[in-house]
Amino acid sequence: MSDSDTPDSPSGHSAEPHTGGLGQRLNWLRAGVLGANDGIVSTAGLVVGVAAVTPEPGPILTAGIAGLVVGAVSMALGEYVSVSSQRDTERALLAKEKAELEEFPEQELQELAAIYVAKGASVQTAMKLAEELTAHDAFAAHVDAELGIDPDELTNPWHAAISFTVGSILPIVAILLPPARIRVPVTFVVVLLALAFTGALSAYLGGARWAPAVARLVVGGALAMAVTYGIGQLVGAVGI
Repeated sequence: MSDSDTPDSPSGHSAEPHTGGLGQRLNWLRAGVLGANDGIVSTAGLVVGVAAVTPEPGPILTAGIAGLVVGAVSMALGEYVSVSSQRDTERALLAKEKAELEEFPEQELQELAAIYVAKGASVQTAMKLAEELTAHDAFAAHVDAELGIDPDELTNPWHAAISFTVGSILPIVAILLPPARIRVPVTFVVVLLALAFTGALSAYLGGARWAPAVARLVVGGALAMAVTYGIGQLVGAVGI
């Protein structure tokens, strides 16, 4: 921070909730939008591969539902373990911070002021800001400045499983509704359009450029479906 920015320490502090909010938004983005992408790509690859072997809707539907269920359960378990561990850590940090505020309020005030000094505020400005924030809500001020955690927005372990399920439904519907002769092309188009949309949405929510995000998803999805379709054709040709 430059010297000219030093007087704007309160504005500097206002960036903290923005950063914490962005972290929470990116957690939702990872578990939600990216979970949907996983469901779209993996299920699309599965049903396209089966459709390359047989035009019958029964096996295609069975494969799609099996992929949906297995994928959703896998996502749920993986997210439950990782996110629940994160929630446990966050809760432990919040409890520790609350106990320290009750036992050592003066030391915690000095610690909060030191954080703002380290960010570029003068000692007087940092102390004044720390005192005002502590008077308003000491716990919120400390968990924001020290931990970057919003106590009301702890991560949810079920977002990915739900979004995976929602994403998986799209390729199943896309491949079963059209006539058999155009099932695969229609599914390719629908899936790639859906991936382009979710790529643009993820870029918007994350504040990134949309073109690279869309390109990665569309190219990756197209390759995944092309590979599984090719494998299905090969398996069908040799009669395995």
